[in-house]
Amino acid sequence: MAVLLPVWILLTALLALPVLILAVEVLGALLPRRVAQIAGSGEGAGPRTVVLIPAHDEERGIAATLRVIGQGLGPDDHMLVVADNCSDATARVARDAGAQVVERNDTIRRGKSYALQHGIDQLRAAPPDVITIVDADCSIDPASLRVLSRHAFATQRPVQALYLMKAPPELGFGGRIAEFAWLVKNEVRPLGMKRLGGACHLTGSGMSFPWKLIAGAQLASGHLVEDMQLGIELAADGTAPVFLPEARVFSYFAANTAGASSQRTRWEHGHLQVITASVPRLLGKALISGNWKLLGLTLDLAVPPLALLVMLSLGSLAGSALLTLIPGVPGTVLWIPCAALLLLVLAVLLAWLRFGRRIVPFRELLGIPVYVLRKLPLYLGFVTARQTGWVRSQRDNPPSGKPPDDRGD
Repeated sequence: MAVLLPVWILLTALLALPVLILAVEVLGALLPRRVAQIAGSGEGAGPRTVVLIPAHDEERGIAATLRVIGQGLGPDDHMLVVADNCSDATARVARDAGAQVVERNDTIRRGKSYALQHGIDQLRAAPPDVITIVDADCSIDPASLRVLSRHAFATQRPVQALYLMKAPPELGFGGRIAEFAWLVKNEVRPLGMKRLGGACHLTGSGMSFPWKLIAGAQLASGHLVEDMQLGIELAADGTAPVFLPEARVFSYFAANTAGASSQRTRWEHGHLQVITASVPRLLGKALISGNWKLLGLTLDLAVPPLALLVMLSLGSLAGSALLTLIPGVPGTVLWIPCAALLLLVLAVLLAWLRFGRRIVPFRELLGIPVYVLRKLPLYLGFVTARQTGWVRSQRDNPPSGKPPDDRGD
């Protein structure tokens, strides 16, 4: 017991660290809003931009996406759709909507990262100034496209828009909690990092890159969260992504339960793979090189998905409580897990009060433990049957309409 107790206290302290990071980010997001300084936002022609849209069997919704994107293009801009391993009429619909289309067929190397690499390679002969990536199932307003492109070109940095997911009514309570968790991850935490002087992760859609950065990147990784991986690599090279919440892109969770589950499994298993494979190495690299942007991103990366963070905090508290049943173990072992759980509850409540009340009514917040328990098989699956390859989620709802304007900030 003389050895076990200090080890357990160290473990509970390590488990509390992601909670502390989350709380700092939430508090950062609550800081007074500054007047946005968007580089290159003056009058005149913007940089030559190609909007790159990877698409796999998107014939139902891609026309609406391209129609909105087309409204934000300048005279020297165009859209490039990579119809990747499509078995439907995606390519034809995209051409009819005014996009340049290239078709790619490779049943071995499948997934978004390979489609993006193919699109970049097609542009090398006549490269644009800026590449903006928008997923085929997303909607982005024309003003956001222009802002992203100009800011990326003026700063010569990757720029990430605010990317939100909306839950269709069919998903009920679980969908609303998932939408709130996504908002914490993609709006509250990046906003806190930005206001504290940090960088942000790339989140997959609504991303703009100066040509010289994206042209030299190795995109074809096959990783489940290739965008997150790319952002980390760019930060390690000294060009960490910039969060630009004034630009917005949104999409919907899959309306059917199976599709929504598949989406979450891909995203969260991918995130956990990056945590287990990269966090120690990146921490060492950031500290040795003095790259504080990379350090901030790595600490943020160490925060697991919100449901898993709740599980770990409850598990830490339960384990500590069991230890106190052993004679000679002081009750002080409960201090760290109790403080961590209280801090986590406070951080979630503050994020909900400022940003999430329009999504989840207060009475449903009390049901979060039920939502967490439902996700237990997903996290057990990371250990027993980890998803490592890309699988397209079944979706029944193509995007439509404009991004909602009811943000909490």
